[in-house]
Amino acid sequence: MQYGKRSRGGIILALAFVGLLGVAQTLRAQEVVVPTQTPATPPVQTPNLPAPVPATATTKTTPTAQPQKDDRIFFALPNLLTVENASSMPPLTTKQKFKTVAEGCFDPVEVAFMGIEAGIGQADNTNPTYHQGLIGYSKRFGTDYADAIIGNFGTGAIFPTLLHQDPRYYQMGKGNFFRRFGYAAMRVVVTRSDRSGKHEFNFSEFLGNGMAAAISNTYHPAPHTIASNTNVLETQILMDALGYELKEFWPDIHRLIVRGKHKT
Repeated sequence: MQYGKRSRGGIILALAFVGLLGVAQTLRAQEVVVPTQTPATPPVQTPNLPAPVPATATTKTTPTAQPQKDDRIFFALPNLLTVENASSMPPLTTKQKFKTVAEGCFDPVEVAFMGIEAGIGQADNTNPTYHQGLIGYSKRFGTDYADAIIGNFGTGAIFPTLLHQDPRYYQMGKGNFFRRFGYAAMRVVVTRSDRSGKHEFNFSEFLGNGMAAAISNTYHPAPHTIASNTNVLETQILMDALGYELKEFWPDIHRLIVRGKHKT
């Protein structure tokens, strides 16, 4: 996606908002909970039953890994490439990578989100060469949507397939807020290898967004400079960092929302 300086400031504010929510959640978790005492009940007489057979040393319980699920962020935004409560998962096939990214790009809510963004650009008269009216709005919507599609396929399907990298986000889910916040932010730099499962540099993030910035020169109005392309790349990475923060803390925000509804 292409964004101006104003949008970049909005990204930073959104990251700060997520941070405040996380701090509030941490403070809530530190509240002392006093357990309620229940009156003692007399023992219940039971008939003589055979003693239970002790478990053998070979009996083991292995946790089952849960696949990624579309638990929509704020009950609207698609959240397909997120893994919750699993330390590792089998690698995605090429077909699965492209299919998952396509489902997110062409989701009705995603299309509506791009329409709203184009409307904001229309109101601010960004790229004045597009002018106003229906034609101007169509150009803004088309270019913004094309940026999103190219960037998402580049970072989530094309380069992860070529470089054998895992495009999914593995939630930490537990632990200190600041550790989780840093973990989520670092996912733009660190990802997993499909082959070994080990962490490695996230080439897909930078190459995919770099490809989107370069291709955007073919349909965005001039000037096409290194500075403008760098601005697009930086904004794309900031947007992805915000997305990772939302993926990490959405379960906590969800629980707060549900808890608030139950109290009312």
